Formats: sequence, C-alpha cells, structure tokens
Amino acid sequence: MTLVRIDKKKWAEGLTAAADAYQLIGPVKEKDYHQFRTLEKGEMPDLDMVNTRLSPKALLFPQSETMLEYSLDEARDDHHVMKEAARDDSPRAVIGIRPCDAKSTLLVKLNFDTPDIKDPYWLTAYEATTFVGMACDRPLSTCFCTTAGCGPYHEEGLDILVMDQGDAYLARILTDKGSAFAAAAGWQTSSDDTAAFEAGRQAAESRIVSAVKTDNLADSDILDLHGAPFWDDVAFSCLNCGVCTFSCPTCWCFDIQDEVHGKSGVRMKNWDSCMFPIFTVHTTGHNPRDTKTQRVRQRFMHKLKYFVDKYEAGIMCVGCGRCVRQCPVNIDIRRVCELMNSFKPADACAVQG
Repeated sequence: MTLVRIDKKKWAEGLTAAADAYQLIGPVKEKDYHQFRTLEKGEMPDLDMVNTRLSPKALLFPQSETMLEYSLDEARDDHHVMKEAARDDSPRAVIGIRPCDAKSTLLVKLNFDTPDIKDPYWLTAYEATTFVGMACDRPLSTCFCTTAGCGPYHEEGLDILVMDQGDAYLARILTDKGSAFAAAAGWQTSSDDTAAFEAGRQAAESRIVSAVKTDNLADSDILDLHGAPFWDDVAFSCLNCGVCTFSCPTCWCFDIQDEVHGKSGVRMKNWDSCMFPIFTVHTTGHNPRDTKTQRVRQRFMHKLKYFVDKYEAGIMCVGCGRCVRQCPVNIDIRRVCELMNSFKPADACAVQG
C-alpha cells in the first residue's frame, strides 16, 4: 500500500496523461444533479459533488445493454444466427466514485460471479475498470454507511482512495490496477502522511448522524419475519414506482427481451424491479406476488434477510441513503430495518391476541 501526494495544480495534467491509456469516467453536473458519464477531452470530474442521484452501477450493468444481434433476412447467409454485439472493453477509470458505491460493486459481484454461473458482460466490464475513489468528507443526514458495513473512507472495491487536503490530494494506492493508473497519470510523489488519512476518516465518520442495527437479522427465523404483522403498514403508501430499486447501487434484477425492427433484431438485458406488478407474472397469467405488500416485503426481505442468510456478507445495502431521499412517499429502509431487527415472534402473538 503506497501513499502519493498530488498537487492540485497537477491534478488535471495527470488525468489528461492517463486519458491516453484509459477512458475516463467521472461525475458531471447536468442541470440540478450529478451523474457519472464519459468525460470529454479536457473535461474534469466534479469532485465537489456529495453524491449522484443515480448510483454508478450502470457503468458495469447498463440500464439497457445489447447482448446479441441477429438478422431475419433469409437472403443473408447468417440469417437467424445470434452474434455477440460489439463492445468496448478497453481500459477505463472511474474518477471520484464514493466508497459506498465502490463497496456495492463487490456485493453485486456475488450475484454475477458465482462458481456455477458467471455473467460475461458484467465481469468483462468489471475487469476493464479501475476505481479511483474520493473520500466522503461531507456525508448527508440520510447516510448510514458506517453501520451498513461501509464508511466514508472505506477501501473495499477501490483501487485508489483519494482524500482532499486543501491544496493537494493524498492518494492511497490499494491494488495493482491502482498502481498502473497512478503510473499512467504520473503520480509519483510519495508521502508518509498516514495520520492524515486516519484523522480524515475519524472526522468524516463523526459526521454520520444516521444508523441502523442489524445484529439480530441473521439469527431471526425467516418465516417469522416473513409473517410479521408490520408489512401492511410498511407498504401502505407504496406506489410501486421502482425508484428505490433503480437508484439503489446493489439492486441487480434484470429482464432479457428480444426486439425486432424490420428484419434486424437484438437481444437486450434491461433493468427490472421487484416493485413492478408484472415482475413475477408467469406465462400462465398467475402472479405469486400480486399485491404491493408482497412486493414491498420481498424487497426488504431480500436486502435484509435473504441476502444475509445466503452470502453471510452483511446486509445487501451500503447505507448510501438514495432510496430514503428519493422515495416519493417516504418509505425508509432504516425504519424497516429497525422493525425487522427488533421483531420477536411474541410481538406477532400479541397483535393476533
């Protein structure tokens, strides 16, 4: 692990140099919000942003991604043959990703990279990407990362972690990918100021005012939680709009569809959501989750119980607070987590009695 000091006057120069070997991606403000996108030549990432409205998960898992292409034109020799769509898998670097979003990639990787099944589209994008994180010194009131297995200076999922020191950036090089990017950027001025990182981490964590308790989730009986009496109340105001799942960095549900225009066709992977009524509709027309209470319960049980039991890697949440801020009816995962973590079967008996 290496510490490098980067004079802010040379920051843009370094990124410009790295752009010769990497496609650079970073947060850019457009209208009222920031979003991650490919940086134009000479364009710099806006590192003053707190966080983006949508998570950068789309960089590895696009909202719509063409996987295969085919032709129905029988005059062509290759008609009705599916071919892999062209992809750009050249090296790229995401500049300014927050530690919570970087950690989320590792949680999502548990789904797309298993011993039995490996998603080549997600994994190819992941391997081509270097994550240069920006420490989060101004957490929002809705951030609860420190109790969700993460933190404003968390390093998991990052190749480089950068902190702001006023007139300079201090970069902690964490992986071989990070070393390669630092070399391409010409960041070579070493530093031994480890105390600055520790002081920055402590100061940032002290600004976190929101928390969740998760200590009882793993030991709770899955059927007891599934049958808990509070789900109707939690789901009462839900609109099934799906903004929680689309803004969440760890939601990974998708659908695969074929679309044909004339005689040209594509097979696409598109984001889907367990909040949508048609998400679980069978070809028979039967829908095992035909009420919004069932759908809301599924979302929170997946995040806070099913994932916990299956992977033993904590909750399926990094505490970024996006779903809290953006839910139009104020459904709050922190409140639901408290209900689930503190629930006892006796509570249900008391309600029924």
